[in-house]
Amino acid sequence: MRHGSRLPAALLMILLQGCRIGANEDTAATAGKRARPAGTHAVMLGTGTPNADPERSGPAVAVVAGGHAYLVDAGPGIVRRAAAAERAGEVALAQTDLNIVFLTHLHSDHTAGLSDLMLTPWVLERDRPLRVYGPPGTKAMLDHLHAAYEEDIRIRTEGLEQANDQGHGVEVHEIGPGTVYEDDNVRVIAFAVPHGSWPMAVGYRFEASDRTLVISGDTGPSDAFDTACNGCDVLIHEAYSSRRFRTRPERWQRYHSSFHTSTDELAVIATRARPALLVLYHQLYWGATDEDLIAEIRAAGYAGDVVSARDLGVY
Repeated sequence: MRHGSRLPAALLMILLQGCRIGANEDTAATAGKRARPAGTHAVMLGTGTPNADPERSGPAVAVVAGGHAYLVDAGPGIVRRAAAAERAGEVALAQTDLNIVFLTHLHSDHTAGLSDLMLTPWVLERDRPLRVYGPPGTKAMLDHLHAAYEEDIRIRTEGLEQANDQGHGVEVHEIGPGTVYEDDNVRVIAFAVPHGSWPMAVGYRFEASDRTLVISGDTGPSDAFDTACNGCDVLIHEAYSSRRFRTRPERWQRYHSSFHTSTDELAVIATRARPALLVLYHQLYWGATDEDLIAEIRAAGYAGDVVSARDLGVY
């Protein structure tokens, strides 16, 4: 093209669109899009909160190790997010292979997807019970959920669908701190975290042969991560904006300061815990952005690698 000639309008729009895509990818890199790690990794199936954000499903993480998926929490949308991840290449998240989940606590935003996780993979022909590990109260919750769908289960097993009679079942293991699960791929260690009025909430440490990942669940600031992470490969931790917190009504400030962790507090936690990568999830923004959260953590003194996750991010 001759110097000084004008670009056709259609070509100009394509080039501008490409510039915008590049800019958006730079922003998204900060928000959680990174090169897919080899070996053991985490897939963010939901990074949301009780706020009904259509771009963020409820809290749920899949740890993929040895070709198997180990779910942490079951927020709303978990099964469809898993299907999206499978479609993107995460074959371990095939619907019929969703058969084990570890609950951090029993808040509704972390458990509202349990009936979906219990039944949808079974309808799609999962032939083994769902194994559920969680704090005291988990068994009662699952017993009630199973009873609520008793008629659905009867129609599907006794009617024309002829569904198998195993895949709708639930095996519940109520746990406390310590090693709660181990197989050839991972060792899973639960550790107590403070979460407001809940008598028991836990985070989880996943130890595989190649990487160690720690997931906080909902928690107030805690020195438990000094030991639970202690230089782990990935620390996935909740956070709320310290700056925007000051604009919240007093009653919500009392609540959030007891139940959750601010960016300022997380900077201190992560500095002591020393993860190779800090991943924010369950973010409370109140008008802030992912970049704002990271800037707040930086301003509070954390110098390590940090990203603010979006749904389907892989770490």
